[in-house]
Amino acid sequence: MEFNVDIKELLQAGAHFGHQTRRWNPKMRPFIFTNRDGIHIIDLEQTVDQAKRAAKFLWNTIASGKPVLFVGTKRQAQEIIKQEATRAGQFYVNNRWMGGTLTNFKTIKSSIDNLKNLYARREKGEFEKIKKRERLQMERMIQKLENSLGGIKDMTGIPGAVFIVDPNTEDIAKKEALILGIPVIAIIDTNGNPEGIDYPIVSNDDAIRAIQYISSLMADACLEGGKQREILLREQSTKDAERKGAVPSGPARREQKVGGVGKAYTSKKPKEKTEQLSAEELEAFAKAKAEEATEPTK
Repeated sequence: MEFNVDIKELLQAGAHFGHQTRRWNPKMRPFIFTNRDGIHIIDLEQTVDQAKRAAKFLWNTIASGKPVLFVGTKRQAQEIIKQEATRAGQFYVNNRWMGGTLTNFKTIKSSIDNLKNLYARREKGEFEKIKKRERLQMERMIQKLENSLGGIKDMTGIPGAVFIVDPNTEDIAKKEALILGIPVIAIIDTNGNPEGIDYPIVSNDDAIRAIQYISSLMADACLEGGKQREILLREQSTKDAERKGAVPSGPARREQKVGGVGKAYTSKKPKEKTEQLSAEELEAFAKAKAEEATEPTK
């Protein structure tokens, strides 16, 4: 699967503008094209290749049946991450990252269950039966949990990959993914540290248009991976049916229930009456026929 990444669109989005040269991380040297007026200029030809590799990896991840977690809590990324992850049917964290979201998921899951329980109670109208002060406390608790867990409330386990906007801001998320061996894809600027990032996409991580372009590409890769997953599941279902010896269609062979047990039989014409007689009966029958033939016609 090949994904199209337009270098002109990256330029128009301002993806090539890095940070001030005095704020750079020397480990980003291989990805810097030059500097202009004290600003590092990113080599977008490398960014194009990096984005393609990352998109293909996410496509494979989703096609193999593993979900992706989108993470972006900085102001410029919050709404984009929510929109693109939701569009792709994936999970996201776009507010405060709760420590242990990945490394202590059992505890996080209990908080998610608490949120769902509050949803259910509100839906049943239980909030209307309690005092106003208590009801406001419940609503504030729901809001707090939604901010941190709303994007992962349906996540049942560890994701197959994590897509991050700005690993400097999402340092804890990055570290938790590394501890668990979860592949990390990240939009990283010239002030970042590429170590531990499996698929770095070097770009301006402050420009909204640049974040939008790359995040949208990652979401598209997830959507295409989902389509491939459906194809693979259909093919596997067909193979399983063939392996089990599915009953062929058509009138040649039908399934009939006899005494609650499936009994296969082949359609045949009813037997002639003579096929159902014993040998003695056949002899008597033949003798009678012979006598009939010798009798004179009336």
